[in-house]
This record gives sequence, C-alpha cells and structure tokens, in this order.
Amino acid sequence: MELHEYARLDGVAIAGLVRAGEVTAAEVERVALVAVEVANQRVNGLAGPPVRVPGDPRGPFSGVPFLVKDVPMAAGVPFGVGSRAVPSFVVAEYDTEVMARFRRAGLLTLGRTTMPELGLSFATEPRRHGPARNPYDPSRGAGGSSGGAAALVAAGAVPIAHANDGAGSIRVPASCCGLVGLKPSAGRLPGPAHLGEFALTRTVRDTARLFEAVYGPVLPGGDGRPERLRAGITTVAWSGVAVHPEVAAVTERAGKLLERLGLRVEPVAPRLDWDDVRAAMHGELAANVAPMLAAPRSPDPAKLEAVTRAVIAEVRAMSALDLLSAAAAGERAARGVWEFFAEYDLLVTPTLAQLPAEHGTLDYDDPRYTVDGWLDAMLAYGPFTTVFNLAGQPAISLPLGRSTTRLPIGVQVVAAHGREDRLLAVAATLEGDFADLNPRETH
Repeated sequence: MELHEYARLDGVAIAGLVRAGEVTAAEVERVALVAVEVANQRVNGLAGPPVRVPGDPRGPFSGVPFLVKDVPMAAGVPFGVGSRAVPSFVVAEYDTEVMARFRRAGLLTLGRTTMPELGLSFATEPRRHGPARNPYDPSRGAGGSSGGAAALVAAGAVPIAHANDGAGSIRVPASCCGLVGLKPSAGRLPGPAHLGEFALTRTVRDTARLFEAVYGPVLPGGDGRPERLRAGITTVAWSGVAVHPEVAAVTERAGKLLERLGLRVEPVAPRLDWDDVRAAMHGELAANVAPMLAAPRSPDPAKLEAVTRAVIAEVRAMSALDLLSAAAAGERAARGVWEFFAEYDLLVTPTLAQLPAEHGTLDYDDPRYTVDGWLDAMLAYGPFTTVFNLAGQPAISLPLGRSTTRLPIGVQVVAAHGREDRLLAVAATLEGDFADLNPRETH
C-alpha cells in the first residue's frame, strides 16, 4: 500500500482490504506511521511521541489506524489535557468505557492529538503544543477542542480519530476541517451527561459503522417515507450574533435539498433565553476545571493559561447556590429544545457562525479576558452547538459546502434524543448530493 492510496481510504475500506487479505495490518500500520508523521509536519496535531494500543483483531475495524485525544483514555498512555501544568509523566490508570469499546472495534491507536487547555476553547492553540493548523489554509485554525484530531484526519494521517464534545468540540472542528462529526445523545455511555464521546471521520459510512460498533445497532426510525419527517431550519443565532453570509447560504441550500427529498422544512427553531445558555456554560466551565482543583497537588498558576486562571478564580468564589443556579438555567434552556422536538423531527442550522478563524482570533492566554468575555467571544464564533449539549440531543456536522476561498463550511443537523438513526440516514443522503461541493482531497 502506497501513502497516496492509504490517505484516500476511509476506515471501512481499509478494514475491508485487511479482511480480504489484499493488505496486511502490519503493512497498513507501517504506512500509517509515515502518514501521521508527514501530516503532523503540516498541521501540528500530535500531542506527543507515538504510542501503540492494539485493538481486537476480530473487530469490524481491525487494522484501522486511529488517534486518541490528549485526555485520560487508555491505560498506561500519557495525557496532558493541553496544559503545561500537567507533568509529562502522568498516565491514565485504566481504559475509559469508550476506549474499551474502540479497542473491541479493532482500532489501532498510534498517538495522541492536541487540544486547548482543559478543552475550554473553540480554537486549538495551546501554549504547550502550539496551534493546530487547518489543512485547507495553514493560517487558520482547526477548531476546538478536538482540533488536533480534526487537522490530522483531514490531512490524511488516519481515517478516524477520537473526539469528545462538551459544547461543540466534535462539531466545531468537523466544520473547520471538512469532516463528519457526530455528537451522540446524552447518556449513551456512562459518564458526564453533557459530554458526547465519539470520533471524527471523513465519511458518513465510517461514522455510521463506528457508531454501531461502539454504541450498538442503529435502530430503524419507523417513520415510513422520508416526506413524513418535519424539519425546522434557521440561520439566526439565538444570541443575535451575525452569521457569515456564505455560511447561511450553504445551510439554506441544505434545507432546500431536504425539501426536494420530500421532507417538510419550515423556518423555525427552538425558543430559548440566551442568558440561560450563558449562565449554564458558567457551570460547565466550573465542571471542567474542578478535577484540576481536586488534584493532590495544586497546578502551578504560572503554567496555566490566562482564561484557565480566570475560571479557577471564579470557581473558587462560587457557592453551592451559584452552581444550583447554573444548573437551573441549563434546564430552562433545555426545556425549549425538548418542546421543539416534541413537534419536529429535525433541526438544521449552521455549525459555526463564521468561516474557520485565523490563528489568534480566540486567544485563550489573553489576560484581558474575563470569564464572561471569554464565553461571549467563543460563543460568537460558535453559537449553534452548545444548547444541544445542555439538552442532550444527538447532532452532526456535515461538510456540505465551501466558501469562495475554498474553506470548509459545516451544516449541523439535530434530532430528538436517541434518534441517531434519523441523523445518519439524512447525512448519507446529503453527503452524496453535496459531493460536488466537497470533493475528497489528499492534503
């Protein structure tokens, strides 16, 4: 297998070649190691030296190269959560549940991918590792917080990489890098309900097959013909921030295609109070930094980035009533989404309000940011994703268009809780019809 051949294949194709005996898993691994090194030189997405965590050879993705995010995932594998304050010798003590399932699926882990410090940014530009560069334009970011994973998958290093999503951290980098990014429904795995654990891929079929391998079979929708589905569509952010006209145009085009496919598409969206979303996000930030504060040894403030220091100061000043208030705000925001999906089957929105941002647009180490100021800056860039973490619906970002400057534009499709079947069916249809807008490239 040659490098250029490998870089064009998705995970399903590679696994099929291995099963058929047309290539050995060892040959794939050798090529993949070269691909990872070459791609990383371009996009700077690796968080450390190579690691090797083999998967079950009986799994459906046996022999398929894979990368994990720089979080505690696999027993014995180091992690740093993107922070200079975490010593390089710290390793995970056990496999997380999702890692155990990735192993059973057969995926071969070859390394760790970069993330912003503690995952609290929609840009992956940690001081520990430097910025992850967008393969389509190295002057622009790969999104966050799973930006290293997105950059490397889009650059052809591996067909699939682990990602997780607490406010948009799968979908935002998927949009930036022209990938498929599914956040599963809350509660699909043990762990924090708002945090969706899954992966970034280059094809819908990889996403669908991996979802079945990790979460179980996708149940048929039982909705009859597609035209019975009712979808809302909006390009207006609940926060009132402006949406780039090219982003809005690609989203509207997706809605028109769904209409042609027989769905009933209406210009409508959930009603919610943006102040509730912002208040709930304060609680989520507190939850992200709490493990660091609970560690046996306090982190060195000099090694933390500015926004982390600001969040820590706010968390230390929070009372139990403050945390309860944030949780109540999140539930109020979620209620509006739950009411919407009692009436509608799908919602279509932009994934991001803007095109992929230039490096430094979201500077996490800028000491001028207050916590409120940071949230406003981050959510001005990505105002469409967070509410579905609060409310728990599955949501997918699809690479459905390009800007006039050829930058990827993602469209988010959301379904009711537990209805990944609807998302994946619609995604497969949209992927085929927008193939001319999103040609496969080897970066």
